[in-house]
Amino acid sequence: MSARKIIIDTDPGQDDAVAILLALASPELDVLGITAVAGNVPLPLTTKNALIVCELAGREDVKVFAGCDAPLSRVLVTAEHVHGKTGLDGPQLPTPKMALQEAHAVDFIIETLRREPSGTVTLCPLGPLTNIATAFQRAPDIVERVQEIVLMGGAYFQVGNITPTAEFNIYVDPEAADIVVKSGVPIVVMPLDVTHKALTTRPRVEAFRDMGTEPGRMVAEWTDFFERFDKEKYGSEGAPLHDPCVIAYLLEPDLFQGREVNVMVETGSELTMGMTVADWWRVTDRAPNAMFMGEVDADGFFALLTDRIARL
Repeated sequence: MSARKIIIDTDPGQDDAVAILLALASPELDVLGITAVAGNVPLPLTTKNALIVCELAGREDVKVFAGCDAPLSRVLVTAEHVHGKTGLDGPQLPTPKMALQEAHAVDFIIETLRREPSGTVTLCPLGPLTNIATAFQRAPDIVERVQEIVLMGGAYFQVGNITPTAEFNIYVDPEAADIVVKSGVPIVVMPLDVTHKALTTRPRVEAFRDMGTEPGRMVAEWTDFFERFDKEKYGSEGAPLHDPCVIAYLLEPDLFQGREVNVMVETGSELTMGMTVADWWRVTDRAPNAMFMGEVDADGFFALLTDRIARL
């Protein structure tokens, strides 16, 4: 079977970095390109971080594109309080030698979807959905050509992590998220409800460190850094590894369980801005538009992640 073609749209972020490493270590996936967006940190840093991660994986062949530096219609909100000033705080980071591609990320997304056979490219957004929504607005013809969107964002039972009701990726650009969930593309959502069950316990972190490789060490040190925030915030034994859930689903979908439900994004309320209103109990007559995940086999997830990172 040929490798599944994907575009990773991302705002690295330590957990984004781990997701990228997982994808680049997995021969089942053909990473056509990595598109950076402003989110966890501003765009100059998310692009730099994407290059750093590709070099860490020994994949200088992967093309990295700079995308949108601000949400569609809002002031950018960032998350240095979680990820540090660089977005990849923790270990000492090298200056990347790879160069960004000259094309804009949105143009790359459009051109790739027009070039590849229809229904063969999956979009994997790990951050705010600005690049994806912009591409859909600029080139409506590409929407029906997308095989699937598998994204990390939103919440239902876990409600919010940046406001009482909103998850960060959706909150940063709710208008973009609204465009994406209404696009008609098959969508799989990895919300906080799933990612908060994929916790980096001490034995799981030490498994990365014990690899004795540079990628293993970096993953362990990134985890050491960002888990201090979540452990204090949630009182949990470790931190959620949000974004790798997207890539893990592509590799082993049976690790996850969810429901086909209707998902809407709040764009008008000051109180609940960016909330993902998931009709989990199907109490409305709104048609399902997403597979909204609710459970993950955490042991299986970390077994997969550890196996693949060890290959780098």
